[in-house]
Amino acid sequence: MTNPTDPTSASGSDADTSAAPPSTSTEEAAAAPPTPSAPKPGPVPRPGPRPGPRPGPPARPADITPVPAPVPHGDPHQYGRIDDDGVVWLKTADGERQIGSWQAGSVDEGLNHFARKFDDLATEVEILEERLAARSGDPHKAQTAARHLLDGLPDAAVIGDVAKLQERLTIIVGSADEVADSMKAEREHTRAAAIARKEELASEAEQIGADSTQWKVAGDRLRAILDEWKTIKGIDRKTDDALWKRYAKARDAFNRRRGAHFAELDRERAGAKARKEELIVRAEELSSSTDWGTTSAKFRELLVEWKAAGRAPRDADDALWHRFKAAQDVFFAARNSATSERDNEYAANASAKIALLEEAEKTIDPVTDMDAARRDFRAFRDKWDEIGKVPREQMGSLEGRARALEKRIRDAEDAQWQRTDPEAEARAAQFADRAAQLEEQARKAEERGKAKDAAKLREQAAQWQEWAQAAASAIADR
Repeated sequence: MTNPTDPTSASGSDADTSAAPPSTSTEEAAAAPPTPSAPKPGPVPRPGPRPGPRPGPPARPADITPVPAPVPHGDPHQYGRIDDDGVVWLKTADGERQIGSWQAGSVDEGLNHFARKFDDLATEVEILEERLAARSGDPHKAQTAARHLLDGLPDAAVIGDVAKLQERLTIIVGSADEVADSMKAEREHTRAAAIARKEELASEAEQIGADSTQWKVAGDRLRAILDEWKTIKGIDRKTDDALWKRYAKARDAFNRRRGAHFAELDRERAGAKARKEELIVRAEELSSSTDWGTTSAKFRELLVEWKAAGRAPRDADDALWHRFKAAQDVFFAARNSATSERDNEYAANASAKIALLEEAEKTIDPVTDMDAARRDFRAFRDKWDEIGKVPREQMGSLEGRARALEKRIRDAEDAQWQRTDPEAEARAAQFADRAAQLEEQARKAEERGKAKDAAKLREQAAQWQEWAQAAASAIADR
């Protein structure tokens, strides 16, 4: 080790001071006269913040090696001393050990200088412990570093609880293999889980690529699979490449099917556009027609064909519909105007027919004068037909009143005919004659001793007699 009285060595690296034994003997240090102009060793920089554990897979609490509490150097006087000759001694359980010399300042300054070097060494040990406990980095590298520090500990020029540091370094060396095995098992478990998840994602992508026709939803899902895929780590390159090829192949298959679908859709929409343009031409030709009923039916047929034609390209479909509807609107506006005029005419006709009906119902009386009633009704019908059509909602009631007037005349005619019908009187006489014939036959049967036949004949005669009376009564009631 370089002479600690040299200002350069006092602030040198920890590796230099802790790895090599002192090179200046006590006798040489005592013989060397002090140099008045030599500066005292400056303060050694304190160690900065210790690096925390690197991100890694979470370890189970039972598997994490607990980090021992830091070993403060404590009171340097407890672990070392500097004698009158400037020789620096470390106190151990086996006795004192010379670790260097101090000629540049007071005893307390010297003890503090070597205590700070102990703190630096303890910091290195703590970093190794934390890395091992957090399972960050390579445990074998931590083990190697701990062995190196452990091997140099007997010759380290430090003042502090060196025995405690030795115990901690021994634990690091002894537990590193177990931690390495545990980390390897965890990596294998993580790798297996990552492979299984990517296989699931690849299988899902293959199903989408082969079957799905929900283009928007399936496309979004493939992108979500890709986003998740990028977050899955820890798989060897060969396996990862094979799984990636499955996903990429499935995505390409989906993209080809989707592209073919939309290409076909574009062709269909182009055909729909051509068909709708033909329908627009036909609609524009019909827009000036005044054959309202026939043309309205043709426009309904055109609308059915329009819906069956399908959708044209989005940027053209709305414009095509506006053109088609404009042709419809021209025709139906003209029809509505004509219909409005017709409705006014029909309303006037209804008023005229109502007035005509009211007059006819008051003046036509078939009971009083049948011939005059017939003449007046014929004149009524001629005027009725001349007036023309009425609104649909009034047609039934007006026609019903006209038919009721006609029925009054017809019923009166029937009643008059029945009162003067000679056939009715002949039928009544015929019924009476038949009844008399049956009575005569009954009398003769009784004379021959056929009482049973006579009874039947009298029953028939009585029936015919009732009919004859009914016919005579009907004639009398006319």
